[in-house]
Amino acid sequence: MSRIVDTFDRLRREHRGGLVTYVTAGDPDARTSARILVSLARGGADILEVGVPFSDPLADGPVIQRATERALAGGMTLRGTLDVVRAVRREVQTPIVLFTYANPVLRMDPAVFAREARDAGVDGVLMLDYPVEEAEPLRAPIVAAGLDPIFLISPTTTDGRIRRSGELGAGFLYVISRLGVTGARDALGDDIKGLIARVRAQSSLPVAVGFGISSPEQVAKACASADAAVVGSALVSVIAEHGATADVAERAGEYVRWLKSAV
Repeated sequence: MSRIVDTFDRLRREHRGGLVTYVTAGDPDARTSARILVSLARGGADILEVGVPFSDPLADGPVIQRATERALAGGMTLRGTLDVVRAVRREVQTPIVLFTYANPVLRMDPAVFAREARDAGVDGVLMLDYPVEEAEPLRAPIVAAGLDPIFLISPTTTDGRIRRSGELGAGFLYVISRLGVTGARDALGDDIKGLIARVRAQSSLPVAVGFGISSPEQVAKACASADAAVVGSALVSVIAEHGATADVAERAGEYVRWLKSAV
């Protein structure tokens, strides 16, 4: 059983929602991003999402795009991201999910990537731009390495594709609350409860909701119907604001504790 499965089982037993946090590896630099991830875990993050910087982040809004640009300018790569994960894994046992586009994985070789990710301490992989119908060549090495393949569900995903994502996926399904790119919003999507109900009708996997969450109130609203809330752009903004300071990791941890106050 994976750390991700164990985490959602624990959350269920404790009758509370979880918090998934996203940061871009290498922002503001490799050593600091490792410190930030450790601080997030110690601040209460239930799952750590680590973004692999990529030159064409089509699903990301301006905040994460700028973080990606900073990381790439600093020399961060997929292997560098795995080094960051390795450093974090020495400090904490919180589940770690790699959030990546397919190109860096294909360039490394999917089988090599899966083995190196497992050895670094990764627990799951979410590849943003591989559709479930074409997933098997990239999914198979991930499963063979004992990692959880995680799929995205959007408001326009059909019931058939939700069902297939649940069949091929493991750990949890990542439901995006609205169409468009990542970025903090004042409110969640209008029909988030209906979307989650539709997902639950097709799959028994836990559901994490993201895209636009930035406050304890939004975390609580998401966790009223989902198993966890995902916070990305708002946290990356905190890192961008304090990235040049010595206490950026502590600031990020404080932000997570504030978000966790809702659940």
